[in-house]
Amino acid sequence: MYTLFYMAHTRGTPVATPAFFAGGSLFMNPKDPNLRKLENCFLLGPLLVYASTMPELGSDKLQVLLPKGIWLSFDFDDSHPDLPALYLQGGSIIPLGPPLQHVGEYNRSDDITLVVALDEHGKAKGILFEDDGDGYGFTEGQYLLTHYIAELKSSTVTVRISETEGLWKRPDRRLHVQLLIGEGAMLDKWGIDGEALQIEMPSEIEVAEMISSRKLQQRMRLASIKLIPDVEDVSGPKGGELSKTPVVLENGCWSLQIVPWIGGRIISMVHLPSGRQWLHSRVEINGYEEYSGMDYRSAGCSEEYHVIQRDLEHAGEDESLLLEGDIGGGLILQRQIAIPKDNSKVFEVDSRILARKVGAGSGGFSRLVCLRVHPTFSLLHPTESFVAFTSIDGSKHEVWPESGEQHYEGNLLPNGEWVLIDKCLGLGLINRFNISDVRKCLIHWGTGTVNLELWSEDRPVSKESPLRICHEYEVVEIS
Repeated sequence: MYTLFYMAHTRGTPVATPAFFAGGSLFMNPKDPNLRKLENCFLLGPLLVYASTMPELGSDKLQVLLPKGIWLSFDFDDSHPDLPALYLQGGSIIPLGPPLQHVGEYNRSDDITLVVALDEHGKAKGILFEDDGDGYGFTEGQYLLTHYIAELKSSTVTVRISETEGLWKRPDRRLHVQLLIGEGAMLDKWGIDGEALQIEMPSEIEVAEMISSRKLQQRMRLASIKLIPDVEDVSGPKGGELSKTPVVLENGCWSLQIVPWIGGRIISMVHLPSGRQWLHSRVEINGYEEYSGMDYRSAGCSEEYHVIQRDLEHAGEDESLLLEGDIGGGLILQRQIAIPKDNSKVFEVDSRILARKVGAGSGGFSRLVCLRVHPTFSLLHPTESFVAFTSIDGSKHEVWPESGEQHYEGNLLPNGEWVLIDKCLGLGLINRFNISDVRKCLIHWGTGTVNLELWSEDRPVSKESPLRICHEYEVVEIS
């Protein structure tokens, strides 16, 4: 978007245009008057955004009319009927970065992603404009304008820089290229920004298999998706039924949003004094989730939860919410989220796997379960962010994104707390927990995200022996 505004400033091209502007000319599609009738799509540069304007018709059911030429669909693994569908014009490269709330959060060393769609000649191009985001330094050359090109020769696509403008030097940062090959399928390759990056094209049979697999994944995902209800006022009496309404807990330093009907997930976790949104969350994945097994997205993360109790701070109680979800086999995953009135700098999550109705012949014990806390945090400055902690054995650790996935058990387990630090912001998110509840801690770095997971032991539960993890979060200033 920032580059589009640069183009508008220097060339007079509109940031957003109707579909019949495709190709950069008002008369690009003069023989297709139907494009002038479209009211549910628009262009952001070479990116076509299609949305449904009818509540009963999702974007996946739309009859899409595309302008002439190559238009390749893609998403960010978050396709949903309530979200727009995206199409990139062949011959285009669009740059992407981590999500930001404002340009002040921009860090030049953050990873850059290029989404590439080749034209019929096997070529593509695009630009990226960078400056301070404020002031008039760009008028004196204080900026970096990069022209990226991609070209297919033989069976290799080479992505490189063709030219640059401005006085800024290129920062040391990683480059992630996503080459679209059709129907949402893509090829991924990592490299260093400023260096040529090559991607070997698969055979036609392999491409067809990748597209078929992608379409199957999409169908399975759409079949399991629940539509987002309209947000309503959540004020109500203690214990009211709120399971179909996003719930807001807000007091002191925290504002939290919880969706009971999709895994009881926390989808927003804003630290009010700093304005920092700590969670990376999409429609029904990521955010703060909990599982009942060691497998990724096992039971507990997508079931419908019911609000058992809601306490309000203005009633003289902690701002809190008690949820329960049925995870099968007579088991319940219960979660209480609370902002204590006597210490509103923290918020607490107390979760348990409870045996309510264990089948006859089981000896009173359930199947093997593991309580797995799986929050996905956003990294505004990935190269300036790391996880720090002191282990039970006294050893000190700093874990950076390039270390990949790491897990800690036994005496290497964090001694009751670990902290996600953003050096650029000077803030740290502390996660404190009872070490007797936690058997393993896991760190998984993604693109602009990190998971800080807490795992309980893996065992059956009975009515007398539930699994429990009680922990809290607090934001502190880091000098």
